[in-house]
Amino acid sequence: MILNIVNHLLNTKFTNRTCLSKQKKVPKIRKKAIIVILGFIILGSIGGYAWINSMIPVNGSAPVFGFGENIVITTKNSEKGFVFASQTNGKKSIGPMHVSPTIQLSKGQLATVRIMNEDKSSKHNFNIDEFNVHSRDLGYFEPQSITFIADKNGTFHYHCTIHPEMNGELIIE
Repeated sequence: MILNIVNHLLNTKFTNRTCLSKQKKVPKIRKKAIIVILGFIILGSIGGYAWINSMIPVNGSAPVFGFGENIVITTKNSEKGFVFASQTNGKKSIGPMHVSPTIQLSKGQLATVRIMNEDKSSKHNFNIDEFNVHSRDLGYFEPQSITFIADKNGTFHYHCTIHPEMNGELIIE
């Protein structure tokens, strides 16, 4: 149906039509202009579709318009071995570093986990299986953000599949 309309527009000549009010000739619509306009419409539709899909949490089915709790997790190689670490309140500030921090959320809360691998010696990933949170294997200084909805009560474990000793707890009340 749409292809028939486009073909009709491309094959129709508009050179001899006139406007009744001013008796001026209507400018000829060129095939290139129609193709450019259709290209912009298609690109805009694809961009809009991608933008809307980027707002769907990994364990959700519909876009969520809003900002989640920011949880900043870094991976490090310390004297204790490979660890997950976080700064106080998830902010980059001078403050105590928490090893294998406990993450606390309220049920129904939107959360965004921001993972950064600060370990030069190894790749790392971050997983919370119960919420379908799975990062890719991150190389040195590579970040990833994952948004999910804390839709279950309980205590859950997060971990790195490459280094099982890297783990912590997520508590949802």
